[in-house]
Amino acid sequence: MRRIIIVGGGIAGLAAAFKIARSAEAGHEVEFVLVEKDPRLGGKIATEQVEGFIVDGGPDCFLTEKPAVHRIAKLMGIFDEELPTDDSRKRTYILSRGRLHDLPDGVMMFAPTKFWPFATTGLFSWPGKIRMGMDLFIKPKKVTGDGLEDETLESFVVRRMGRECLDRLAEPLVGGVHASDPAKMSLAATFPRLLEMEQTYGGMIKGFYAARKKVAEMRKKYPPKPGAKPRTFFTSFETGMQRLTDSMADAAGRDRMRTGVAVTAMSRTVDGWTVDLDDGTRIDGDAVIMATESWAAERLVRPVDPVIGNALAGIEHSSSATVSLAFEESEVGIDMNAFGVLCPLVENRSLMAATLSSTKWPGRAPAGKVLLRGFVGGPHNQAIMAESDNRLAEIVLTELRQVLGVKGDPLFTKVFRWEKGMPQYTMGHLGRVEAIETRSAEVPGLALAGGSYRGVGLPNCVESGERAVSKVLGEWGIALAEDSEEQKRYY
Repeated sequence: MRRIIIVGGGIAGLAAAFKIARSAEAGHEVEFVLVEKDPRLGGKIATEQVEGFIVDGGPDCFLTEKPAVHRIAKLMGIFDEELPTDDSRKRTYILSRGRLHDLPDGVMMFAPTKFWPFATTGLFSWPGKIRMGMDLFIKPKKVTGDGLEDETLESFVVRRMGRECLDRLAEPLVGGVHASDPAKMSLAATFPRLLEMEQTYGGMIKGFYAARKKVAEMRKKYPPKPGAKPRTFFTSFETGMQRLTDSMADAAGRDRMRTGVAVTAMSRTVDGWTVDLDDGTRIDGDAVIMATESWAAERLVRPVDPVIGNALAGIEHSSSATVSLAFEESEVGIDMNAFGVLCPLVENRSLMAATLSSTKWPGRAPAGKVLLRGFVGGPHNQAIMAESDNRLAEIVLTELRQVLGVKGDPLFTKVFRWEKGMPQYTMGHLGRVEAIETRSAEVPGLALAGGSYRGVGLPNCVESGERAVSKVLGEWGIALAEDSEEQKRYY
């Protein structure tokens, strides 16, 4: 029996464990032991039930178009519990010059695809609108060499759409979702589609207009089945996102998982691998999957392979926090027919973004009550993370009052901190990942997984954990039938 040691019990580590369990069920002589330093499994996916509210502390959803989570949900029998957003109340505000503006209909990513909503919005000045429209006439960046030349997101957006588009649209969208700095973000690592779109269509407006037409055609060709849940851009689960990781832990086997104990050292031996734990015990295995943040993996991997350690050390991270607040609907005093608000950096707010959780996700709050969630921290405001939980809650409440006009006193607040929890895909990121993967391929029995490498979204993390298992099993001559492309078409 060959044993794989998994370090890290977040979604990537649990995806790896679940795949190993499926391999064992298929008749292969493999098993796993998972070690997680926190007392709970799930990593940044955390859901709490509070007085009838469903509070997600980390990610509250995943991208519907990416199939990995759907596939896993089907395997575990929880696919029918997936929850689409309530798009009948879909609306996004952007704070601009102290006022709230609707995100214009037809805006996709950073580009307008409908003329009238864009022409009449107060979000941008007329010079800003004209500059954004110049994207139709600006020639694509010349491609040299064998591939697309990388640049920062800031450079790309300013070059094609202008500074106002960056400050009023691109930066808040990226800051609210990725908690990243456009001036440092690698476009090839975060939004490679934009580089390809520029070369294919000549610009963003033409490219996204073509994409919108294609989506409309697909919806017409494949209309929703009668009675089926609608396909919305984001998807969650009825009882919160932790339903996913809890089910993965149950399906893989919690008896093989140890929580509340940290790995202090890792080494290769003649027979395989050994990890030492902070409770004084040791685990021997035939392979190790590092499913932690890259900064945590670096400390353990460096003594084994300094080349991988150096590449891991080059991946930056930022800290952030979410603050959820519950109110009586009769007292909150705002129109709840919206999904949330984005606060551009140029507005000089501590609040990066806020979600009206009980609007976006049906069932998140009891009748007559509402749930809001604010985001603070990120690369431009790491100092705020030194504040106490009570102070963070006060800051977010004050911001919600000033930005949205929230009234009343919260029924409760819940603060979730994510120290160094968001990897920053800065310039050179793909080169660092390539170095990690190339070198790891030369080290039998070692694989790395998680959101630090090729995508921060939950489907990306699931696939990362599964790829790590495939790397190890492949070295042992084990191939699973589910790895064929046909078996991946679940949704």
